Amino acid sequence: MRTVTFHRGIHPQTNKARTASCPIRKISCGTLAIYPLAGGMGAPAEPVVAKGDSVKVGQMLAQAKGFFSLPVYSGVSGTVKAVEYRPGHNGLNTMCVVVENDGQDTMAETWDEPRDPASMTPEEIRAAIQKAGIAGMGGAGFPMHVKLTPPEGSKIDYVILNGAECEPYLTADARLMVERPEDIVQGLEILLLLFPEAEGVIAVEDNKPEAIAALNRAVEGKNRMRVQPLKTKYPQGGERMLIHAVTGRDVDSSRLPAHVGCVVSNVASTAAVGDAVLYGKPVIERVMTVSGDGIERPDNLLVPVGTQFKDVIAACGGAKETTKKYISGGPMMGTAVFDLEVPVMRTSSGLLAFTEDPVAKHAPSPCIRCGKCVAACPEGLLPQQLAVAATHMDYARFAELHGMECILCGSCAYVCPAYRPLTQCMMDGRQAVREKRHIPAKERKEG
Repeated sequence: MRTVTFHRGIHPQTNKARTASCPIRKISCGTLAIYPLAGGMGAPAEPVVAKGDSVKVGQMLAQAKGFFSLPVYSGVSGTVKAVEYRPGHNGLNTMCVVVENDGQDTMAETWDEPRDPASMTPEEIRAAIQKAGIAGMGGAGFPMHVKLTPPEGSKIDYVILNGAECEPYLTADARLMVERPEDIVQGLEILLLLFPEAEGVIAVEDNKPEAIAALNRAVEGKNRMRVQPLKTKYPQGGERMLIHAVTGRDVDSSRLPAHVGCVVSNVASTAAVGDAVLYGKPVIERVMTVSGDGIERPDNLLVPVGTQFKDVIAACGGAKETTKKYISGGPMMGTAVFDLEVPVMRTSSGLLAFTEDPVAKHAPSPCIRCGKCVAACPEGLLPQQLAVAATHMDYARFAELHGMECILCGSCAYVCPAYRPLTQCMMDGRQAVREKRHIPAKERKEG
């Protein structure tokens, strides 16, 4: 089958060879497990345990607080040491449940006997997905059951599984597709029960031939589903890029994928759907890549949620003495980590360690008007002009230049020969527009 793709984009070094052939290896948590109650894009959960309580693997620690919220479950057994504020990945304090791991992995007896999804109503399927605490495991963390509840009147034509994994270094999804293709297809079959007129498309970049072959075998004889190879290009895994590549349809910031007849789900999230709907299994672990030249033994790991980053690194032989920078996620859209005592979350796709900080190596210089950022931008924006507007706090101009369409992929900053902090400018501009959108336009330029 021919490969498809989107317009523009970039081709960074993939750097996946370190872990591409590493089978998923299960590890144990360290002495402490930390569970932030605010994770991803949903509302914070409400704790249902207190200091001194005993907990088991799979036991609920915090319940969903409304429709746009997800419960939190323990990945270890032990004793609740505290319910307190702790620093999160972004450096801000967030309420957490801290569990002292007893190392016994005693399982909670709350999971259901196998059930038949075909006998369940759509409402029951969505409820099971919310109850399991499934969010977008590609990194965004959008509650899965919300994504699967399109606006009334929407006709879903495509359920697209995102197996692009276009971020350099990351191979967790690739290994999941190679080792557990049947689980992914099983989850897709359940999603298609919600949308009986839709076609299921598993979209995978063509630098993952082993994954494409495994998935093709898994979908053989299945109705309404196929595997679609994608050209290897960044940010092919972006939701809008993926929709355009597979369907030719376009989505902007004012619309949801459902408005153009699409639902998009990460392959890891889809595998979790199967476990949740069939067995009632909550999200208590996830596959993540640990890589970079600062890691002694890069690997793909199945990690209990709540495990601290320092324990994940220790499971890979530790970090090298010369390591200078850690990133949660991929190098393009991930976040720099200042503290290795932050936990693995359901959205943690990777942890990278580097002996050099490429950002710190180069000081930004004046823009040379080369236009490379424009050629790279997958949204067809004018990054240089947007950066000027954001720098001068001209947020009305930033909005007029469609700055809210920026997906913060970092392509513009990657190709900039002047090393301008374009992505950071976009981030600042988007945040300011959100905060000032209620202010009359004539007043926006003042601040």
